Amino acid sequence: MAAVAALRSGYRSAGRLVCVHHFRSCSSIQFIKSKYVCLFDKSAFKFSRQQRLFRTSSVSCGQIVQFKLSDIGEGITEVTVKEWYIKEGDSVSQFDSICEVQSDKASVTITSRYDGIIRKLHYNLDEIAYVGKPLVDIEIDASKGVAPEEDVVETPAMSHEEHTHQEIKGHKTLATPAVRRLAMENNIKLSEVVGTGKDNRILKEDILNYLAKQTGAILPPSPKAEIIPPLPKSETVSAATKDKARKIPVPVSRPIAFSGKDKTEAITGFHKAMVKTMSAALKIPHFGYCDEIDLTQLVQLREALKPLAQSRGVKLSFMPFFIKAASLGLLQYPILNASLDESCQNITYKASHNIGVAMDTEQGLIVPNVKNVQVCSVFEIASELKRLQSLGSAGQLGTNDLTGGTFTLSNVGTIGGTYTKPVILPPEVAIGALGKIQVLPRFNGKGEVFKAQIMNVSWSADHRIIDGATMARFSNLWKSYLENPASMLLDLK
Repeated sequence: MAAVAALRSGYRSAGRLVCVHHFRSCSSIQFIKSKYVCLFDKSAFKFSRQQRLFRTSSVSCGQIVQFKLSDIGEGITEVTVKEWYIKEGDSVSQFDSICEVQSDKASVTITSRYDGIIRKLHYNLDEIAYVGKPLVDIEIDASKGVAPEEDVVETPAMSHEEHTHQEIKGHKTLATPAVRRLAMENNIKLSEVVGTGKDNRILKEDILNYLAKQTGAILPPSPKAEIIPPLPKSETVSAATKDKARKIPVPVSRPIAFSGKDKTEAITGFHKAMVKTMSAALKIPHFGYCDEIDLTQLVQLREALKPLAQSRGVKLSFMPFFIKAASLGLLQYPILNASLDESCQNITYKASHNIGVAMDTEQGLIVPNVKNVQVCSVFEIASELKRLQSLGSAGQLGTNDLTGGTFTLSNVGTIGGTYTKPVILPPEVAIGALGKIQVLPRFNGKGEVFKAQIMNVSWSADHRIIDGATMARFSNLWKSYLENPASMLLDLK
């Protein structure tokens, strides 16, 4: 019996040595190769303990990593999964699109951080996904590199929050996958780029500015529209006919079903954002100011420029002129392009004029903004508006398009109405609402009646830091630019 006990003890010690040796190479006790098992007599494994410890079947050395939903900024903690671009069993590479999610502010496409095979989708369509929680499980080839410890399924004890960053000598550089890809394509080290986002996060603009300094190029503040040839006359006529038809209100024909029961549904998406934003906005003491603008000369100027803009692939509306005139006014009254902190102790004057434009979409009211209007031409503003409207209609506006606004204009007149009472979008301090353009009789300096193109404007301002006189002077300057559009040439840069 003593000999048998000694033999058993010897096998246990040898087994532990083999287990420890292979654990260091495969990081999992289940990956022990069968070549180590042949060192022992098969009779030694009749005990249940050894059967659980050693496996004679061949097991793949691939590691399953949990790809978590990273922080997408702006305090967003949950999103709705709108579309999956992959399914279980599909192979993915780094930067491949995995899914599209919808937050209460924007639509975001999530891209992969790994090369591997999709093993599990943690959410179905229209389910709520949470930041920091697993989105998909991806099997990666362990021989090509080990995934970060916090992502490996075999080490659940590691529960660090995942960020989209690169580790550079112990320093975390925050950047989204799209920004990292842009840096990689241009051979730029993120450690050399100064981030201007929250928590020093590197934005796309930071990469472009860094690239411009290295190459000496002057980058445009907004994407240029693709130049397309003018439409044939027949198509132009049909388009004009459709525009006239749209002016006639047509009842919405939808099948009406009376169930006889109340219906309750959760507030999600843009409606949820509206609840949060408007609740904060109505804590601001609003000051209202209204006026009317004679756009007769601007209407004539736009008609003269429309064919030229059309030849460049852009439909020229009045909105680019309204936005540019507002930017010129903000240069004279920068307090309207400012923000007030929560304690109402400090005012921040914004250097960029990121002017938001309220848009009515199927998803609800959204307010994307045109960045750096102070250095944009009227045509560049029109091009950017075209891009934003296209993305807004498709529900594909990104977070960058919907955040960072400093001043807002709402053109409610495209739907109807003359005057309104717009609500300020915090942390902004002013907003303007534009009514519809009407043909009305007015008197000239000689007392003669003439046909005028009249538009009404309604302003709201934060009365804690903006007084009525400042709002009125800004409105008068904005009005003068639009009533005499040629005067804008003197101040354009």
